[in-house]
Amino acid sequence: MIQEHLQERLVRFRLRTVLSILFTIIAVGIVLEVIWISRHVLTWILISVFLALALNPAVEWFMRHGVPRRGWAAALTYLLTIAFFVAIGFTIVPTLVDQLNEFVHKLPSYVHDITHGRGRLGFLETKYHIQERVEKAVKSGGAAKVLGLSGVAIHVAKGVITIVVASVTIAFMTFFMLLEGPAWMDRFYGLLPESSQPRWRKVGFDIYRTVGGYVTGNLLISLIAGGLTTVVLLIMGVPYAVALGLIVAILDLIPLAGATIAAILIGVVAFLHSIPAGIVVVAFFLIYQQVENHILQPVIYGRTVQLSPLAVLISILIGAELAGILGALAAIPVAGSIQVVLVDWRRHRGERAAAAL
Repeated sequence: MIQEHLQERLVRFRLRTVLSILFTIIAVGIVLEVIWISRHVLTWILISVFLALALNPAVEWFMRHGVPRRGWAAALTYLLTIAFFVAIGFTIVPTLVDQLNEFVHKLPSYVHDITHGRGRLGFLETKYHIQERVEKAVKSGGAAKVLGLSGVAIHVAKGVITIVVASVTIAFMTFFMLLEGPAWMDRFYGLLPESSQPRWRKVGFDIYRTVGGYVTGNLLISLIAGGLTTVVLLIMGVPYAVALGLIVAILDLIPLAGATIAAILIGVVAFLHSIPAGIVVVAFFLIYQQVENHILQPVIYGRTVQLSPLAVLISILIGAELAGILGALAAIPVAGSIQVVLVDWRRHRGERAAAAL
């Protein structure tokens, strides 16, 4: 007769082990809390890093062509960049102001057409009785309830102040990253064992090339999209062409989804202007997206990031879920950087295995 004896096993943990685990959990919680509290500042830092990577090739070009010090090269690059945007501003802002003034002057006629059920927006009154709804809401809750004016002034003021502070902070951080970035990286490499420094310097250079190439390429593609859109809108006589082209350039920075969102918004505006303009604009976006997806992006991202389309899609979805639009923007360079590290790890492991044989 076989008797099975079940014995209870008593597992003991040392007090030092329990305290170590507890302190680790608390430290992780504190780090996550600090990250959450400072998420806006971290966003500014990330934007500054991207801008610095986009401008650094120009700094290195000036240094290769006679500028003796990095500080002078960084200052020259920064001044030329500011001058470029100021020139664009002098070109676009007057037109943008004129178009906004024209829109404000035409706004009463738009409202008149809506309230009388006429024009392209007249369906808002004929189908949805928008005027009666607004009048009812005003009588029941006042204009503040209709327009949501309670606290709007404070929120707008805070938003403007935040944008100004963020812009100034990002500008200074970008300049100092251009100026001191290589020195900081040298200090970091100096902390590593001397035997492994060449390996990690190569990894760092590959990551820099990947991220910098993506940022520069994405900006170039966005400028192309915005410029071509402005030209098409001007040809078709659609109002506010410059402003709409600027919106397309900004939205096109978002991988995959940005161009589609821009096409929908600009297509709606073009159809409100005229049906032929709407057809031409929609056809333009359909053709341009094919060119961008199959020619521009593969050429640029294929030489820099070197990710498969599936990896790009998955990384963008994960980035957007984690951090919204900023996550979608950072997803491809982050995924490319991870790929660089993994490729180096596999190569290093293969070399060690070959040496062991």
